[in-house]
Amino acid sequence: MVVLTKPALGQVSLPRPQKPSPYFSGIPVIDLSEPGSEALLVRACEELGFFKVTNHGIPMELIASLEEEAMKFFALPQAEKERVGPATPFGYGSRTIGSNGDIGWVEYLLMQITSKPMSLPFLMDASASSLRSALNEYISAVRKLACEVLELMVDGLKIEPRNVFSKLVMDEESDSVLRLNHYPPCPGFNGTMTGFGEHTDPQIISVLRSNNIAGLEISLRDGSWVSVLPDQASFFINVGDSLQKGQKAKYSTMVLAYTAQGGAMRQQP
Repeated sequence: MVVLTKPALGQVSLPRPQKPSPYFSGIPVIDLSEPGSEALLVRACEELGFFKVTNHGIPMELIASLEEEAMKFFALPQAEKERVGPATPFGYGSRTIGSNGDIGWVEYLLMQITSKPMSLPFLMDASASSLRSALNEYISAVRKLACEVLELMVDGLKIEPRNVFSKLVMDEESDSVLRLNHYPPCPGFNGTMTGFGEHTDPQIISVLRSNNIAGLEISLRDGSWVSVLPDQASFFINVGDSLQKGQKAKYSTMVLAYTAQGGAMRQQP
């Protein structure tokens, strides 16, 4: 995304608009508090590679705190945000996604998640203390959730040891990352704007949380795109390439995704 004092669409190159996709009612819902959820979880991984988890144990107050602090950051003047970038790959980025020249109507913060201090120096500033505190609490809670999901997966597959995947999340040298995505309204544009284009995730899993505004889409086996009904009280899990293809995996990603009017995110399970 490019934020302009007086936005003019002619000043930026916009991604091609996409037609809204229908909502998909077949997203598996895994209640983590229910006995036998490991079998349902494995089936969801095999059949769709994307599912929703409920009763995850993460307080809504904690989630709301990070969302509030993140939105304060994204509301800063563009010049202040850009001091935290450019994202190479970590830091603040806007419009440019990755190193292949992809663009989208999105701005984001990308940071490493390890046992070491926060990877972005600005988070050590006194002015960022509230955001730093909210991030630390959220990261701790979602790492535990990621471990629970991965261990249930292993239980369902009857693999030993039980922590074969979850240890990759908690390892001191883990290269898990947290990505805060913000899809702002697109001034003067009434269609549907692509925020983060179609892609797959290279990790073991991605843990996504969005607010109550639609935008996330997934691709089904037949190649059709469908919209995911937002649910701000739950988390969505996307199975990554490393797990699907049985490759030697060293990643597990936690992603907090925000959508806003005019933004959209696409995902290929």
